Amino acid sequence: MTVLNSFSLEGKVAVVTGGAGLYGRQIAMALAQAGAATHMTSRSSEQLPELERSFAQEGVTVTAHCFDQEQESSILALRDAVIARHGRIDILVNNAVARTMGSWDDPLEAFDRSMRINATGMFGVTRAFGDRMAEQGSGSIINIGSIQGMVGPDGTLYEGMGFHGLVPDYFFHKGGMLNFTRFVASYYGPKNVRCNCVSPGGLASHRTPQAFVERYSQRTLLGRMANETDLMGSIVFLASDASAYVTGANLAVDGGYTAK
Repeated sequence: MTVLNSFSLEGKVAVVTGGAGLYGRQIAMALAQAGAATHMTSRSSEQLPELERSFAQEGVTVTAHCFDQEQESSILALRDAVIARHGRIDILVNNAVARTMGSWDDPLEAFDRSMRINATGMFGVTRAFGDRMAEQGSGSIINIGSIQGMVGPDGTLYEGMGFHGLVPDYFFHKGGMLNFTRFVASYYGPKNVRCNCVSPGGLASHRTPQAFVERYSQRTLLGRMANETDLMGSIVFLASDASAYVTGANLAVDGGYTAK
C-alpha cells in the first residue's frame, strides 16, 4: 500500500451524527468523496430527501436517517439499520450537538436536557457503535469537539455584536469530550478500535457578521476563520489507515487560535 492509498476509505462504512450543519455537511462530504458508504443523520424526517439530493448534486451518495440522540431506541435503530445494509460499521463521527442553553441564567432544566442529549446520548452512540467495532476487531471513532473545550471564552470577541458565545453547557461538554476520547481510546484499544477528537475553530458562514469575522481572524495565526472545506482532510486522515497508529489524540483545526 502506498501512502496515498492509505487515505482511501473504499469499502468502509461511515456514520456521521448531525450531518446537516456547517461542520456535519463537510464531514459527510469528505467521507463520501474518500470512498466510504456514508450515512448521516438529522432530527427532521422532512429534511432527509432534500439532504440526499443536495449531496447527489455534488456527485456523491449519502444516505440520510432520522435520528434523535436523546432516545436510546433511536440510537440502536440507526446502528441496526446500517449493519443490516452493510454488515459492518467502520467509522463513527460524533458530531451531533443540541443547543439547549443560551446563557448562564437559563433554568436548570435546559442544562439537564443538554446533558441527556450531548453527554448521555453521545455516550450511548459511542457504546452502541463501538461495541460493534470491537466485535469486528477494527474501527475509528472521531469526536467533534471545539476550541471551546480547550480554552475559556473570550468575551471581548462579542463586544458590540449583539450576540455572545458564553454558553456554559457547550464548554462543559466539549471539555469533557477530550477526556472521554482518551477513555474510549483506552477501553477499545485492545480491540483495535481507535478514538480521536477534532477540535475546530470558528467557521464563517453567510450569517456571520463581517465585523466578527475580522475580529476573530485577528486572533488566529492564519488570519482567517474556517471555511466549508477546512475540516475535510483531518476527518479523512483520522478515519483512514493513514492514522492507524493514532489514538487518544486531539487535533485542533483552528488556524492557530489555541496556539497563541
